[in-house]
Amino acid sequence: MPNPDTRPWRQRLAPYQQPSARRSILEIVITAAPLAAIWAVAWVAAHFGLWWVALLLAVPAALFLVRLFMVQHDCSHRAFFRNRHANDWIGRVIGVLTVTPYDCWRQTHAIHHATSGDLDRRGLGDILTLTVEEYRALPLWRRIGYRLYRHPVVLFGIGPAYVFLLEQRLPSGLMKGGWRPWLSAMGTNAGIAVFLVIVALLAGWQALLLVNLPTLVIASSIGVWLFYVQHQFEGTYWARRDDWDLTEAALKGASHYHLPQPLRWMTANIGVHHVHHIASRIPFYRLPTVLKDHPELREAARLSVPQSIRAVPLSLWDEASEQLISFRQLARQTRAAAAA
Repeated sequence: MPNPDTRPWRQRLAPYQQPSARRSILEIVITAAPLAAIWAVAWVAAHFGLWWVALLLAVPAALFLVRLFMVQHDCSHRAFFRNRHANDWIGRVIGVLTVTPYDCWRQTHAIHHATSGDLDRRGLGDILTLTVEEYRALPLWRRIGYRLYRHPVVLFGIGPAYVFLLEQRLPSGLMKGGWRPWLSAMGTNAGIAVFLVIVALLAGWQALLLVNLPTLVIASSIGVWLFYVQHQFEGTYWARRDDWDLTEAALKGASHYHLPQPLRWMTANIGVHHVHHIASRIPFYRLPTVLKDHPELREAARLSVPQSIRAVPLSLWDEASEQLISFRQLARQTRAAAAA
């Protein structure tokens, strides 16, 4: 019987971190081409007054836009091509369509990977999560603000639209840190402006309102939902910095979101998120092979769709029990403590 491989997971997964230029180009084509075709049909429909057709087509367009964002995501990890400049420039071009300044986002996302699950390094590139004690220490108005922030309508509806349409256009966060973030954001804004002018000239301003705007709003909500369930679920991992471990944070604090096959393809296997956090340079099209070759990773932090929905109310990290709890659970704890 062969000896089990006891090497660290990063070493064991290193061979998968080799992108194929031919496969990467193919993935871009089979994602961008359908998106362009759907948009073209929707623009024609909008031009002839078939607004309901245009609006319906925004849904599949949003799914392909999410997949295109995943290509941009892999480019930010230098995972899609061997050449760094190829990754960066393809990421920047896609950033015009996803209205996401590539270089700014790459920096915040790198911080997210370096600090995910670390209670002492929260607040950049993640969804704000307070501990029970931090929440209790807040004044009433800030508690209300946090509860509004964690409400599903805000978290998956208003919030994503605000982030992608407005926040990423404004000089906030990293955009204040020198000329490079400014160049990234303003360059993306200029590219977006050119794209909007071209669409308006070819298809009319109605196309922008009936096709592109709904596509972006729907895609942003889908994207934030995926990002949320990748780290906010029952049994997730958080630890103080002295006890924090990168591999533990990946295997326990990043989910294996088990989606039906069509959605796995549309989301570019981003549900295999625990493996991605162990070795972020694995191209998304190699992630299923990792699970096939290492079956022990299939069940790690496995999350079904029903389980992900049930996790939505979990909004606070209880350090005493080391688990996420809901506001309702906190209220029960408070009443029980008062009665004791």
